[in-house]
Amino acid sequence: MTASTPQRGEMRYEGKAKRVYATPEPGEYIVEYKDEATAFNAQKRGGWQGKGATNNAITAHLYPVLEAAGVPTHFVRKLSDTEQLVKAVTIVPVEVIVRNVAAGSFSKRLGIEEGTPLDHPIVEYCYKSDALGDPLINTDTALSLGWATEPQLLRIRELALKIRGVLVPYFLARGVKLIDFKLEFGTLPDGTVVLADEISPDTCRFWDAETNEKMDKDRFRRDLGGIEDAYAEMLRRVTAPAAEGRDPRAES
Repeated sequence: MTASTPQRGEMRYEGKAKRVYATPEPGEYIVEYKDEATAFNAQKRGGWQGKGATNNAITAHLYPVLEAAGVPTHFVRKLSDTEQLVKAVTIVPVEVIVRNVAAGSFSKRLGIEEGTPLDHPIVEYCYKSDALGDPLINTDTALSLGWATEPQLLRIRELALKIRGVLVPYFLARGVKLIDFKLEFGTLPDGTVVLADEISPDTCRFWDAETNEKMDKDRFRRDLGGIEDAYAEMLRRVTAPAAEGRDPRAES
């Protein structure tokens, strides 16, 4: 029996890449992925047809993989090309960045050549605020200002590293290096911390494992061209079986 599609209600939130709608069920929302693209705190804007559908498909494929590995998420099921049903959560306003290889702002900030492997994964935190440009913070800041509790922050770090442990070999087995990635978490009514938002070329840096060609939003940020093809190729690889001859336990 096919589950029915819930009726879309009032829009509760609109971000740079998604809209969130209420449903008749108080504990569930509909997330709609948009075709818009932004960079540099929305100072650069663009988009292309099919972007939302691609990110929706990638996220809808990866979240069950993470759930199977013991990572709780807000994902319920994919509803359409651009929509998915999720559990209603209260977003913790502390974004997490996990870095495996030096790139982007990390390289600029510390003067480290982009592409330099990191001996140990680095977990960074940002305050989720578009108005402030998502500034870097530490856990003391989050605790002092009441953005998260100590148990929440410990759980968020634990889950972030667990997600890394799942995704690094998953992507490498499909010819992709996971350079770094951004995560958002939320809490269910009972206080359980779960992964929210998305995992896609919008929120991750993906490099081809052999050529180091960029396969993510950096192609838009840096005017490299080929952005639509890069996203489409990432969808193809994400949903493909692990490549023969690759060691799925390998680390980037």
